Amino acid sequence: MRPLIASIDLSALRHNYSLAKRCAPGRRAFAVVKANAYGHGASAAVECLSDIADGFAVASLEEAEQVRAVAAGARLLLLEGCFEPDEYVRAAELGLDVAVQGEAQAIALLESSIIQPMNVWMKLDSGMHRLGFSAAALREWHARLNDAPQVAELNLMSHFACADERGHPLNEAQLEQFVGLLDLDFAHRSFANSAAVLTLSAAHMDWLRPGIMLYGASPFAELSAAALGLKPVMTLTAAIIAVRDVAAGESVGYGAGWVAQRSSRIATVSCGYADGYPRTAPPGTCVVIQGRRVPLAGRVSMDMLAVDITDLPQAALGDEVELWGAQVPVDELAQACGTIGYELLTKVTQRVPRRYIGG
Repeated sequence: MRPLIASIDLSALRHNYSLAKRCAPGRRAFAVVKANAYGHGASAAVECLSDIADGFAVASLEEAEQVRAVAAGARLLLLEGCFEPDEYVRAAELGLDVAVQGEAQAIALLESSIIQPMNVWMKLDSGMHRLGFSAAALREWHARLNDAPQVAELNLMSHFACADERGHPLNEAQLEQFVGLLDLDFAHRSFANSAAVLTLSAAHMDWLRPGIMLYGASPFAELSAAALGLKPVMTLTAAIIAVRDVAAGESVGYGAGWVAQRSSRIATVSCGYADGYPRTAPPGTCVVIQGRRVPLAGRVSMDMLAVDITDLPQAALGDEVELWGAQVPVDELAQACGTIGYELLTKVTQRVPRRYIGG
């Protein structure tokens, strides 16, 4: 078996969800498990959290069906709503809470033939300008949806554009837009994503929506997950599958861009960009072997990468290599690659086996 595995620490997942709840005492929280629980495995994540989570949130009907198969009675929010009019029937059968983010979705809901009314979350475009009603349109549609037979609860939600930038003026402007609609009758309200859960208490409405923080990565560029009290959930490990000596002046990898400046010892590691390790990782990016950081040498290829172990002479064939985890935070690697931890976690491909521990 190819030596590459993503170890998922379920006890860390539970810790991070509980931390989200402690940030906002008395509030409830949808655990966001879209995108296969950010690459960690939705079914396992839902089963792990089912006894402590107030609800779950997903992006599509297909994801909702997967969650429902594990958590038959859980409250389950469809964050982007229904994409086709006939999806409302299936959403009602699954007992979903459904976002309605514009006039077309509202019309489709009112024209649907669902028998069981659904909990509806009207989405306000408070400033991100991606999805949602304007404040004026939301007021107009609130009156129509509030009396509709298809609607059980009518709720309000919105989404921050810059909550990961503390003190950004748009955060306050978006809150003002949201609060300006609270004279309307809503059963529940939700605004706070992970960044707002952690640092913006004014956004702690009835329901939180923690996502990336559940998986032990930070939503902030300047605050580490450890500083926030989060525990990494995924550890991606591979192994040394070959070792060779390279003379000074010789190159390593595609494009021959990395050239040994001294007589070097190079280890080939069983992970590449087809597994989800970023091809954009520059030479010098660190992995950990035997508790020591060693740098990448050359380009990441499809199935392998190379590291310079010259300064770790005891490293040997078969040694475990941590690509990210407790010793190399995924956010650190992401910053080196000019991206965010969200992307790296969700791009771990299906050919990487997940091993669940701590459950």
